[in-house]
Amino acid sequence: MSRSSNRKQEIYKIDWHLPAVSSSAAAHHISRDIFVLTYGVLVAQLCQDYPSDEDVNKCLDTMGYNIGIRLVEDFLANSGIKKCRSYSETVDIIAKVAFKMYLGITPTTIGANDGGNGFSLVLDKNPLVDFVEELPAGRPSLSYCNLLSGVIRGALEMVHLPADVTFIQDILKGDDVTEIGITFLRKLDDKKSKRRK
Repeated sequence: MSRSSNRKQEIYKIDWHLPAVSSSAAAHHISRDIFVLTYGVLVAQLCQDYPSDEDVNKCLDTMGYNIGIRLVEDFLANSGIKKCRSYSETVDIIAKVAFKMYLGITPTTIGANDGGNGFSLVLDKNPLVDFVEELPAGRPSLSYCNLLSGVIRGALEMVHLPADVTFIQDILKGDDVTEIGITFLRKLDDKKSKRRK
């Protein structure tokens, strides 16, 4: 009798094989190339569905935002990152850990602006444009990788760091690199003074 009850338990036992955490995107079940190709098809379909570049950009940003608010939980659980003490430390974590973990690249960071709340991530190689040579004809203001800015904005908002995230330079628009600007909407001093009240 005990043998059959053990067997029943084994039948109903589910063994989930989740992707291992590593410093490269190769550990994930979906390959980066398939994601990049699928993303290209998504952008092409949005260009057919929406007549203006602004609508496509907004849709990509919204999709990215929704991904970011969910992805931050996975990032915090798998990276072992503790609370950041400054905006510059936050941007370094985004560049050196998050981008490496999910896209397999490490962008360089450009320091703070005069207010201390604006930073840039410079991507010498953008994996989302690996198979793209140029923007679609008649789409000069299309921000092809706007999904990335939405992901960053959504993830930051979930850890109570609202930010404005925009593309400053884009390889597809003739620039040498892709540059993403991150401007935190609250001053660090404002957050400290609110805690003291």
